[in-house]
Amino acid sequence: MSATTPSVSPEIVIRDCDGLEELEACVRLQKEVWGFNDIDIVPARVFLVASKIGGQVIGAFRRDELVGYTLSIPGSRNGHVYLHSHMLAVKESCRNLGLGRKLKLAQRDDALEKGIELIEWTFDPLEIKNAYLNIVKLGAIARRYNINQYGSFSSPLQGGLPTDRLVAEWWLRSDRVQSVLTAQDSRPFKTEETIAVPAEIYAWKMDADGRVKAAELQICNREKFLLAFDQGLVILGYKRDERGNGAFLLGHWDETWSYAKH
Repeated sequence: MSATTPSVSPEIVIRDCDGLEELEACVRLQKEVWGFNDIDIVPARVFLVASKIGGQVIGAFRRDELVGYTLSIPGSRNGHVYLHSHMLAVKESCRNLGLGRKLKLAQRDDALEKGIELIEWTFDPLEIKNAYLNIVKLGAIARRYNINQYGSFSSPLQGGLPTDRLVAEWWLRSDRVQSVLTAQDSRPFKTEETIAVPAEIYAWKMDADGRVKAAELQICNREKFLLAFDQGLVILGYKRDERGNGAFLLGHWDETWSYAKH
């Protein structure tokens, strides 16, 4: 980044990670957030390579302490360069401060400086808070579903379920994204399909008996997403109710400036 992104609070500053010590701090925070076994840990040398080949390793620092980071690597599809955001982690004591969104905005600023207009990442369709951030707070869309993308996953957050993932597409210069980020009304759409995720999903994934319900919901929603995407529908909205239940809202996306569907 050419300049420091405005901080979330007076004591938290967002900037590029610099040097091996800060990259190793990213690895430690990765372990803390996801609880991975060593075999699943992304090592510091991958963070280093990403920072050298046009990717991003952006950190959030409270004085000298790393409290959040995001890692992305460059990709190319159909002749177009984009960034794949592989990880975003925030220390538990710093959550609910809007830090995840600030880290994503820093990614966007850096990508636009490099002439890149698309950032993609994957997210768990059963994670309500992440879905709300991605779709509502950032303006990403999703129209691809990958079944068990990462295979077995040692993080307890996965609850032993297959690693199904939606692919978020963040079209950085689109009218949709710019209206979301400037707090204007985004382009309206007609909801053609609604796919619900109950708030109890978090408890189900952490409980041996509840995992049966979680697995059944995952399979049911997987079939709904695949059918909807085959019909040309796109995730354009997300809503949460007062009980914490979430729901994806799917409709037709008529944004014609972006690259063709890959």
